Amino acid sequence: MLGQDNCHSLPVPLTVMGEARMDPNLSPPDSTAQQDSLFSMTDVFLISLITGLFTYWFFFRKKKEELPDLPKMQTVVAPVRDSSFIEKMKKTGRNIVVFYGSQTGTAEEFANRLSKDAHRYGLRGMAADPEEYDLSDLSRLSEIDKSLAVFCMATYGEGDPTDNAQDFYDWLQEADTDLSGLRFAVFGLGNKTYEHFNAMGKYVDKRLEELGAQRIFELGLGDDDGNLEEDFITWREQFWPAVCEHFGVEATGEESSIRQYELVVHTDVNMNKVYTGEMGRLKSYENQKPPFDAKNPFLAKVTENRKLNEGGERHLMHLELDISNSKIRYESGDHVAVYPANDSSLVNQIGEILGTDLDTVMSLNNLDEESNKKHPFPCPTSYRTALTYYLDITNPPRTNVLYELAQYATDTEEQERLRKMASSAAEGKALYLSWVVEARRNILAILQDMPSLRPPIDHLCELLPRLQARYYSIASSSKVHPNSIHICAVTVEYETKTGRLNKGVATNWLKNKVPDQNGSNSLVPMYVRKSQFRLPFKPSTPVIMIGPGTGVAPFIGFIQERAWLKQQGKEVGETVLYYGCRREREDYLYREELARFQKEGVLTQLNVAFSRDQAEKVYVQHLLKKNKENIWKLVNEGMAHIYVCGDARNMARDVQNTFYEIVSEFGNMSQAQAVDYVKKLMTKGRYSLDVWS
Repeated sequence: MLGQDNCHSLPVPLTVMGEARMDPNLSPPDSTAQQDSLFSMTDVFLISLITGLFTYWFFFRKKKEELPDLPKMQTVVAPVRDSSFIEKMKKTGRNIVVFYGSQTGTAEEFANRLSKDAHRYGLRGMAADPEEYDLSDLSRLSEIDKSLAVFCMATYGEGDPTDNAQDFYDWLQEADTDLSGLRFAVFGLGNKTYEHFNAMGKYVDKRLEELGAQRIFELGLGDDDGNLEEDFITWREQFWPAVCEHFGVEATGEESSIRQYELVVHTDVNMNKVYTGEMGRLKSYENQKPPFDAKNPFLAKVTENRKLNEGGERHLMHLELDISNSKIRYESGDHVAVYPANDSSLVNQIGEILGTDLDTVMSLNNLDEESNKKHPFPCPTSYRTALTYYLDITNPPRTNVLYELAQYATDTEEQERLRKMASSAAEGKALYLSWVVEARRNILAILQDMPSLRPPIDHLCELLPRLQARYYSIASSSKVHPNSIHICAVTVEYETKTGRLNKGVATNWLKNKVPDQNGSNSLVPMYVRKSQFRLPFKPSTPVIMIGPGTGVAPFIGFIQERAWLKQQGKEVGETVLYYGCRREREDYLYREELARFQKEGVLTQLNVAFSRDQAEKVYVQHLLKKNKENIWKLVNEGMAHIYVCGDARNMARDVQNTFYEIVSEFGNMSQAQAVDYVKKLMTKGRYSLDVWS
């Protein structure tokens, strides 16, 4: 700003000089003497004026520069120093860096486990978020002896990078850097039910090799539809011997329990400095400031919470979140992320079983002072807050948690059982699969079923993964509802093999949100995540929407938007919906709204499959086959866009196979050609998926 101020100041005397030089030309040329004297008087006056102005400007400018500069300069330097992971590795004596692309925390967890493993081989590792570093430094990793870069990369959505790996992905696409000195390995986290299985892991592995880097171990492909934990352990137990062989090192001993954080209990603490559930900035829920995102969610009021289904065992609900004055913008097809809270009864039971005062205020501080991650969750906080808002206590714990907890089991058999389940032996893997995963035992169930296992609560809090945000397809259009976001969800509740009743964290928490009530009971921490699931640019383009169950959610927003466009006088193309539910009188969601849209002529076709209202089950793909000629006409002649939302494992796959059949039959193509045709529709953005497993 000072530079700009100087620039503006400089022209002042110049302008005066320019104007003064024009004055003599305006004087009458009668008397030369008179003219000369006028010149000298004017010159003297101008010189004095200029000198005065310049002196005043010079001193005024000095004061402005002297006042604010020193303190301002100090605040901007710090982040630049930290952006080089190479310098950090050199400073802290690390030679292995494990980068993670993580959306739900699992890839980050795997990266931490690999970096901890390194010490067993006389190496030192660090886990790193690619968002925090300059990845072009990979070309310099060879400056460090026995150096290696490992990438734990999750694939999000339809083959996309996770939010924190987006910049890394963009850099890889554009990079022409020579990475010939880089040694690397990649473990991908994906789900086989998705079209683009492990796309990010595969791309990173392939691209690094293209840039000249040396792969020291094969690409690992973890499948979350199977057993991701087992896939990781199997890959990891072969990965380390390959590292040892490459660097000529040997294992220094057994895997040992090393604490990453130290406990500090605060007996005399200012409660205004204690976190009570905030995700980032302290007191951010009391003093809300945009922009709102994953680290700074907006507290939205629930203005409506109604049950959608008329019968049956399940509870399907429609919620409306008020986003007035938040400056949050969304489009039809986007996702809303909500941060839920764990059931207080589960939290209390953990406290009771471990004999802990849950209201103790504490901090877990990283023993590695150079780490960017100072705490595993916001600290200082209470154990109650950590177990309620920050930690995942309902999912079955991973094997590394069992291994670390084993030391606290006083019964020899229980200790051996925990160690066996955490081992890479076939018998141990099978036991972990049956006793933990298939029985859906969470940490509380494990503590209940192993009476001698009573770990210190601080170590348990260190080991448990973070509670993640839950994503829902938005069931509204911002053109119609600019100040509210609608959610359609079904509560998850099931009995486990051990006879326990397990409840979905977020859906049961949302179910209990009471509209227009003061206090936290009506508030939902949320933010919007942009999606590629978008209506066609031209409203006149026909759309075919396939969404059974709660998969109808984004299409309610799509239809609302098409109705709004029609009201604006726009030409709106055919709007076709294929919806499915169990029974017409039980769980037909948004029945009245859909009937109204059809009556108004916005929804040109409404095809509903009731799967259990007759002896033979009928699903959306059966209705697609029934109307195959119309479908082909819309796709082939009308250039329709196809949208599929819902279950990835069965429905989305069956619908896609149905489209292969329709294309093959009416397009006179072979099966391979039909598959290629549909894949091209996907590439062009004419076949979009918003699916989950």
